[in-house]
Amino acid sequence: MNTYKLTLLALLAALAVVGRYAFQFIPNVQPVTAIVILTGIFLGPVSSVILAVLVVFLSNMLLGMGIWTVWQIISWCIIGLAAGMIGIGWKKVPLGFLVLFSVVSGYFYGFIISLTTYQVTGHFWPYYLAGLPFDTAHAVGNGVFIVLLYPLLHFLFQRYAKNRFRMKQ
Repeated sequence: MNTYKLTLLALLAALAVVGRYAFQFIPNVQPVTAIVILTGIFLGPVSSVILAVLVVFLSNMLLGMGIWTVWQIISWCIIGLAAGMIGIGWKKVPLGFLVLFSVVSGYFYGFIISLTTYQVTGHFWPYYLAGLPFDTAHAVGNGVFIVLLYPLLHFLFQRYAKNRFRMKQ
């Protein structure tokens, strides 16, 4: 990892934090999951984990820290690792598959975050089932953000990576 890649990760973290803050008025709709997925696909699993940790800490400084912070890190890191493995395994990942993966990731994120309530109250299923509409909003938002951000970030990553670091094409 060189300074060019670290700079790119810092810019992506800033984009994700601003996006999360800008969309806070719509429950569970934010671009973080999509940006973590695309970072994993194009830059690899390690980069997506670094990005996930940065985004959670930075955005929660604005939105509030809590017991959920650890679970946000865990869930976005797992999603980023999975996306990184998909990026390693496939030469070119189809957009349709990325949309499907991002939708599933929205529900996975909600499931992991619901585990925080189990820690406190000991009741998981009522909280998880009550949160399914919000998880659906997250999943749909992820699909929309992937469709919007994939062409843009792919183009920008290719331009920025040229002669600086290796990137998944």
